[in-house]
Amino acid sequence: MRHRMKGRKLGRNASHRRAMFRNMASSLICSVAVDEDDSQAPKVPGRIVTTLAKAKELRPFVERLVTMARKSLEHTERASEFATTANRHTDEYESWRKSETWNQWNQAIAPAVAYRRRAFALLRNQEAVDILFSELAERFQDRPGGYTRVVRLADVRLGDAGEQALIEFVGERDRVTTKRAAPAVVDDDEAAEDQEQESAEDDAPDDESATAEADAETDAEAGDATDDEQAADEQAEDEKKAQE
Repeated sequence: MRHRMKGRKLGRNASHRRAMFRNMASSLICSVAVDEDDSQAPKVPGRIVTTLAKAKELRPFVERLVTMARKSLEHTERASEFATTANRHTDEYESWRKSETWNQWNQAIAPAVAYRRRAFALLRNQEAVDILFSELAERFQDRPGGYTRVVRLADVRLGDAGEQALIEFVGERDRVTTKRAAPAVVDDDEAAEDQEQESAEDDAPDDESATAEADAETDAEAGDATDDEQAADEQAEDEKKAQE
């Protein structure tokens, strides 16, 4: 029995699982900030494809890291009140470093540094930590949890037919479900009137067709008159020839 043993083993021991989640989380976070000119850049930033079981286990691991980054923003903003814009190894910086303002800045920034060190201990990737605390923390600053989603894919993995899924950060390209509008309800009397009106319009001849028919009749009458005149002229010529 697996009492008090949560999570999936995934066919690996504890150290192997930690290393796998560390690499997958680093790949997911680093895919947020990619170079568009890179030939190996992902099609959709902030998304990776893996098996369904791994995606479900990776989700709480990543969301714990994003929560650390969110909590550090408050301390970073508080410390910015006591920070200086002077460059290092300058007289202004050295005077600020020895003043009481530096002590206040140091105490205010200490929790943010602690969160960053905890995140680095889990990821062991400085680039991923920078992206986590600079971009993802600001994106999810007002979102209290639920930073990722897992979406099942219809295609199975080649080789073992494993069920695949994608895990991605929310907040961009959110899926919006559209509801179908209910059909309009029409009274029987109104429907009957509309049907009668449509039938009357269909039975009524169009102006263009009536004009075309009238023109055709006029042309036919004109053609008949011309034929009669030609016949009369021919008969008159024949009579003249007979008299001669």
